[in-house]
Amino acid sequence: MPAEIEVYDVPIADKQIDAAALARLVRLSGATEAIVERVSAMPKQGVSSTFKFGMAYGAVLAAVGVLGLPLRQETPGRWKGHFRLDSDKEKARGLAIRTWPTSPNFGRKKDHGRAEAALLARFAAEVVR
Repeated sequence: MPAEIEVYDVPIADKQIDAAALARLVRLSGATEAIVERVSAMPKQGVSSTFKFGMAYGAVLAAVGVLGLPLRQETPGRWKGHFRLDSDKEKARGLAIRTWPTSPNFGRKKDHGRAEAALLARFAAEVVR
């Protein structure tokens, strides 16, 4: 497993994911395949929040699709179960810090999304391949 990992934040324009910029970023990374967390609307989430969430998910899928990359989607339960994680995002951040101790990408509490994305990529490398 690589001792280092590259982490990029999703490009945003007008408070939404910029799918074109994301596709350019993925292409420049040299990625040959993609893994995306399979998500769905959450109970008791408002209509507006659900719509925004769906738009973001669709933008990610569009960015991957326009590049023609093979795509695998995994449920949170499967990839988190592989690492014995639950819904506590701090546990995921802690695991990312232990996995990549020299990375500056997971030091803040708000970096839990970066940590989960990095761990999802590691899951793909360990299990999917």
